[in-house]
Parts: sequence; C-alpha cells; structure tokens
Amino acid sequence: MQDEDRGASAEGWAGRRVLITGGAGFIGSHTAEALLDLGVQVGILDDFNDYYDPAIKRANIEAVKARGGHLFLFEGDLCEAAVLDQAVGGFEPDAIIHLAARAGVRPSIQEPALYARVNAEGTTLVLEAARKAGVGKVVIGSTSSIYGINSEVPFREDAAVLRQVSPYAASKLAAEGMGHVYHHLYGMDIPVLRFFTVYGPRQRPDMAIHRFTKLIDEGRPVPMFGDGESRRDYTYVSDIVYGVVQATIRPIGHAIINLGESTTVSLRTMIQLIEKALGKPAKLERLGDQPGDVPITFADVQRAKDLLGYHPGVMIEEGIPRFVEWYRAMKARG
Repeated sequence: MQDEDRGASAEGWAGRRVLITGGAGFIGSHTAEALLDLGVQVGILDDFNDYYDPAIKRANIEAVKARGGHLFLFEGDLCEAAVLDQAVGGFEPDAIIHLAARAGVRPSIQEPALYARVNAEGTTLVLEAARKAGVGKVVIGSTSSIYGINSEVPFREDAAVLRQVSPYAASKLAAEGMGHVYHHLYGMDIPVLRFFTVYGPRQRPDMAIHRFTKLIDEGRPVPMFGDGESRRDYTYVSDIVYGVVQATIRPIGHAIINLGESTTVSLRTMIQLIEKALGKPAKLERLGDQPGDVPITFADVQRAKDLLGYHPGVMIEEGIPRFVEWYRAMKARG
C-alpha cells in the first residue's frame, strides 16, 4: 500500500481546479476519478480520436461522471490554439496533468510525423498555454520506452537515454526536454513521470494484456513475439494514479520520476497468468522479434519513494485476476 499521508498531502486541494489532457483515456479517466474523490474540480480535454474506438473513451467519461463532483469536458485537438485557449484560459486550472499523446511503439513507426506533432509539438503548446495563463504546475506523463535498449537495469532516471528505438520514444523524449526548458526559463513546477507498462480496468484494447485476454478467451491464436523471454515491468493503474496525484499536489520543481512496480515478468509468464485467471489455455502463434521492441523494462523507483511517498502495492499475480474480472464484467454488459 502507499504511505498513509495521502489525506494530509491533499489538504487544501478541495475546490481547486485541475485540467487533464487526454482525460478520457485509460490513465486519465482513473486520475480524474481520484481527483474528484479529493474534492478537486476536474477539467478533461480530449479529442476522442480514432486510434481506438472513440466509444470506449465516451464510456470512460460516463463512468467518471457517475463518480459525482464537478467535471468539465472540453473536446478538441490540443494542437489547435483555440482549443487550448478555451480549456486552459477558460477553465483557469491551478494545475495541468498532461497525459494526451499518441501512444504505441509500432504505430509510431508507420506515422512518425504524427507522433512528433502530437507528442512533441503538442506538449510545447500545452506548456506555452500554461505559461500564458499563469498556471505554475504541469505534470507531464512520459514513458519507459525512452530508455530504449539499455543494459543497465533497473532503469534509473539519471541513466543516459540516447538509444531510443522508435519514433514514439523519441517524441516523448522531446516532450520531456521541453518540460525542463519551461522549468528553467519560467520557474514552473514540472515533474515528468515515466510510466512502465500500465494495465488494469479500461486498458487500451491494443495493449498486450487486454489483447491477449480477449484472444485467449475467444480461443484465437495469441502472437508470441521472440522466445517469450522478453521482460516488462507491468504496473497496475491504481499505483500509477497514486503517483500522478502525488506529483500534482506536492511541490516538486523539476524531476524525472519512474513509476513502475520495480519487478519484471516475462512475456511467457504474463500469458500463463492470463490463462490461469481465465481458466483457458492459450493457442500460441510464435513469431519473430518486432521492430521497436526492447528486451526488458525495469524501474528503479527510489526517487518516486523519496519525492512522492510511492510504494507499488499491486503485483501482477493480483493485478491480472483483477483485470480479467473487469474484462468479464465488460463482456457481460455487451
């Protein structure tokens, strides 16, 4: 479990305003709920693009609304000045949590310019809108993909990150760099959070745990790339949300902070855990390695512990059954 000062550190945030870009998505919608539970007024900016079925994000918004509290929705592309003017200038947030991004390693190889526009230019536009509006706090959501092919594990935030292997990773590194620039030039409080393979209820359907669960459940072949021994630091969404909220309500200045479970699980083991939770065997389709993939991700979370009181609480042996329970509930609802 996380440290016990959650309530104390949130003191004074009831009634304040936080804008979440990408707030209709997986991590964003959970973060919105957590902030509403603290009495925060939440604005969500999302363009409901077709990277995956926009109806899923619409359903996420309805779930957040059902939480109660003050929720405001702004719909549009954050790369358009008029949209940001309305969401930032009109809502007048005390802080911005910037989660909007084009995600996914493999799609970025097909559309590198789109990823550069949304992830790098879009982050710059959010930071500039915040500066102009006098918003002193911007939390930037980033990714473990930045570490690329890195032989030094676990990954530390001060490691050299010069070996990205996808346009997605490179675009997020550029976004991180702009965060440091705005902190340096304008004294803005800009923590940068590197997420490690987040999963849980509402996970995007293209991500491995969700996709494999659906394929195994339906008796269809599951693609297993490589020898099944690539390893990931799978992080349950409630742990990520805790870190995001703490980074928002605590003074940080500027720091790059890993958010992971700080353990690794092989692809083969992850599939076996889904099989066990579903009570069904996987039909494996063995394939070669994929471009842009890395052999391992593994978070050193000492900085998160020191700055955020972060202690990951949901290991994958517990998290996969929780996800499968949610998946079955969604399937039953049709």
